[in-house]
Amino acid sequence: MKMHRLIIQLPPVLKAKLDALRAQGITASGFIRNLLTQHFNKPHEGRKAR
Repeated sequence: MKMHRLIIQLPPVLKAKLDALRAQGITASGFIRNLLTQHFNKPHEGRKAR
């Protein structure tokens, strides 16, 4: 699957938390990708399914 790059800016506090995940073997990209997948795959109350 072709991937696209997304560049975001984060406050230092969030960046530090993402950096701390590296000790657990989790990359920032993998963590964010997982959160987005979970968000878009679960039904949301009060929203119509598309």
